[in-house]
Amino acid sequence: MMNNLFSIFDPSTSIMSLSFNWLSTFVGLLFLPMLYWLIPTRVTTLWNSIIYTLHTEFKTLIGPSSHNGSTFIFIALFSMILFNNFLGLFPYIFTSSSHLSLTLTLALPLWLSFMIYGWFNHTTHMFAHMVPQGTPPILMPFMVCIETISNVIRPGTLAVRLAANMIAGHLLLTLLGNTGSTLVLSTLSLLVTAQLLLLLLESAVAIIQSYVFAILATLYSSEVNYDNTL
Repeated sequence: MMNNLFSIFDPSTSIMSLSFNWLSTFVGLLFLPMLYWLIPTRVTTLWNSIIYTLHTEFKTLIGPSSHNGSTFIFIALFSMILFNNFLGLFPYIFTSSSHLSLTLTLALPLWLSFMIYGWFNHTTHMFAHMVPQGTPPILMPFMVCIETISNVIRPGTLAVRLAANMIAGHLLLTLLGNTGSTLVLSTLSLLVTAQLLLLLLESAVAIIQSYVFAILATLYSSEVNYDNTL
């Protein structure tokens, strides 16, 4: 029996003190061997087209000054979050992407590595980012404070955005599902229809949130890259 409404998101499933909740994070790896089949399937062809589209878009966002192969980091990040979000829609599978312990682990090292690389290699460019072009001199100290705060909270906003969106949808599905036992047969069909529509919405949210996380990480990376030819 649940102690409170949010206890369904607590990682508490274990056998002989060995936690099985976070195994859902690695279940997505089971789908990877299909990518290496000699004759590609339709799923493989679809996934390859998605990867190529993401590579093209990430390459455009990072710019020509990026290192070769840097887009594959963000493609792998998108794939991992997408797997975890979709696996969380299945019954009795723990949604690891709804916890800050996973989302912050993904966001904080990325942001920190971008900041260290930018400040050590392009210090002048990073200082120039603190004051937007065309800012009046009297407002420059305030703009530096605002830009610094907005830069520091970036990993937190990345992590909270993903976790909050995943928790909100799952919580709504749980609330509606718990009312099924108290409804009469005439209204039960409406509940099932609403649950199916919410499940479809959650599938779209799973894709959108993984895309948003990867795109924002790519944009943060593009800010620390500086083209010396300009």
